Amino acid sequence: MSLNVFGKFCGFGCIEKDRSLSNATRISVARESEVPEGGTKTVCLNRRSVLICKSDGEFYAIANECSHAFQALEGGRIRNGWIACPAHGAKFDLKTGSPITPPATEAVSTFPVEVVDGIIFIDISGIA
Repeated sequence: MSLNVFGKFCGFGCIEKDRSLSNATRISVARESEVPEGGTKTVCLNRRSVLICKSDGEFYAIANECSHAFQALEGGRIRNGWIACPAHGAKFDLKTGSPITPPATEAVSTFPVEVVDGIIFIDISGIA
C-alpha cells in the first residue's frame, strides 16, 4: 500500500504515526525536483529524521544521525555514493549505511527508495 503524505506533517515537520500510516508500506516524501544532485532533503517519519540524498543520479534514504557522534548528517558533503558527517568527517555508504572512514565504526540505517512519476517514495516497513 502506498500513501501520499504531502501536507500531513506536524509542526516539527514530522509525520505522525496514525491509522493512515499503520497499514502503509511506503510513503511519498518529495518530488525529484526537490532534491538536486549532491543535495538533500530532511523528512521526519514517526519522529525519526531521515535524509533523502541524491548522488550520481540515484536517490537514497539514510538515517540523519552519525553513528559515531550522534550528530545530524544533514549538511554533510555528498560524493560518489557516500555522505560525510559534517562534525568529524566520517563517511557512510548511502546505499548500505556502512562506515567507509573513521571515526565511525557502526553502520547507520538506510531505507529502500523508489521513484515513480517524479515522486520519491520510501519503504517505511523498517521504521518503528
